[in-house]
Amino acid sequence: MYHPRTGAGAPAGGGAAVDGLELRLLGIAGPAGWPEPGCRCASCTRMRAARRRLEPTRVLLDGVPLDQCRREEIPGGFEVRTPRGHRVLFASRPGARPRPPAPGPYDAVLLDLAGDPAHLGWLRHIGAVTSATRVEAVQVDHRIASPAELERRLERWRRPFTAPWRTLILGGARSGKSEEAEKRVLADADVTYVATGVMHPDDPDWRARIAAHRARRPGWWETTETIDVAGLLRTASGTLLIDGMGTWLTAMFDALGAWEYPRAVQPRVDELVTAWRSTEAHVVAVSDEVGLSVVPETPVGRAFRDLLGRLNQRLAAESEETALVVAGRVLDLP
Repeated sequence: MYHPRTGAGAPAGGGAAVDGLELRLLGIAGPAGWPEPGCRCASCTRMRAARRRLEPTRVLLDGVPLDQCRREEIPGGFEVRTPRGHRVLFASRPGARPRPPAPGPYDAVLLDLAGDPAHLGWLRHIGAVTSATRVEAVQVDHRIASPAELERRLERWRRPFTAPWRTLILGGARSGKSEEAEKRVLADADVTYVATGVMHPDDPDWRARIAAHRARRPGWWETTETIDVAGLLRTASGTLLIDGMGTWLTAMFDALGAWEYPRAVQPRVDELVTAWRSTEAHVVAVSDEVGLSVVPETPVGRAFRDLLGRLNQRLAAESEETALVVAGRVLDLP
């Protein structure tokens, strides 16, 4: 589906030309197709119920089958030269992460984006994928819920948003909100992960949660641990992933000694919203949805909940996108 705002390309089976390269996808699935024969997973069952099937990956480049083009085998796939000399990077199987054997941009990359979209981010980071490169998903299978979910993700991965662009991701505890925020920026070339929580060395559960978050991040991302989020928003111009606003507000209460006087935090909240409104960055921020939780027993707990709820409302009002995550499922809020 072509998307008028992001410029996402044509679907499987369509033909297109990018700088003279003719690329036609005759199939985009893994070797067994999708759904896979005999597989009872929800993804494959859903495909059968919809009477849909995607055929194994087959590609024509400049009118010639990919396996008949001049190609060099590399770890994870092939570097291909089309009959007219275009350069293409191809992932040969599910889970493959082909690495360019030489520097320079590609005319097209055909990657296992269902399995590892961060590979696309790395290729952008090293300059192998540019704004002129056609990006397509191949080797697709039941690792993703549905073709619609794949298209939802491809909409962001094919052409990351240009700054400024603000996205607020809301969700309850263990809802998958952080994972959704990360997925939205995995294909970006340069990402700064902003950790707003204060490390608690005497809390093993907190250490485990921090370690799990770090393990999910690509190695080339930068990490900044700070509570000066407003300062970052004022100066950054790339991609910021802020996780999250609830821990930031907690840190503000601690830093200002405001647990007995919550109103002392309000100027910092105002400063943050002003910086969010005027930022030049592409920002994805995670926050806790407090409206669905139990009512705190203490006055200070209720004051904290109210402040965070109002902060969420103000950030959402100043965001191009807002989404709610429940049980790992995403609901985009108009």
